[in-house]
Amino acid sequence: MAKKAAKSPAKKIAKKAAAKADAPVLLSGGNPQIAKGEGDGPVQAYIAAMPGWKRALGQELDAIISKAAPGVRKAVKWNSPFYGVEEKLWFVSFHCFTKYVKVTFFRGTSLKPIPPGGSKHPEVRYLDIYEDAFDAKQFTAWIKQAAKLPGEKL
Repeated sequence: MAKKAAKSPAKKIAKKAAAKADAPVLLSGGNPQIAKGEGDGPVQAYIAAMPGWKRALGQELDAIISKAAPGVRKAVKWNSPFYGVEEKLWFVSFHCFTKYVKVTFFRGTSLKPIPPGGSKHPEVRYLDIYEDAFDAKQFTAWIKQAAKLPGEKL
């Protein structure tokens, strides 16, 4: 029986370097750097690259958005997942920061109750989600409302 040749140290190093090169870069605050793209694939790549507890939160946000807004369109733009019901028009996105995930509601002042985070943009409202502090019921209600509003062209 032929014995399998052991991999040389150089091949092991090259394989590790290739795997590392394929892994997304985390930008400041731990936000994944994902190439822009349309569809579920880039969004799932972004979520898979979210660090630590934020990955499970990203999966939950994506699942809630997908269920609450059937037929939702997805894209990654500016290293953030975007969701919309009309082509090229978006109602929500999220972005990783060091200690929280920031959700952006582009027509947030039209939601009831209005999400807590203010913005310099008149209609935009933010929701900062910290570890173990996510109200899925309220988030779902906001998504259902936001998906019915006119989207934002970005």
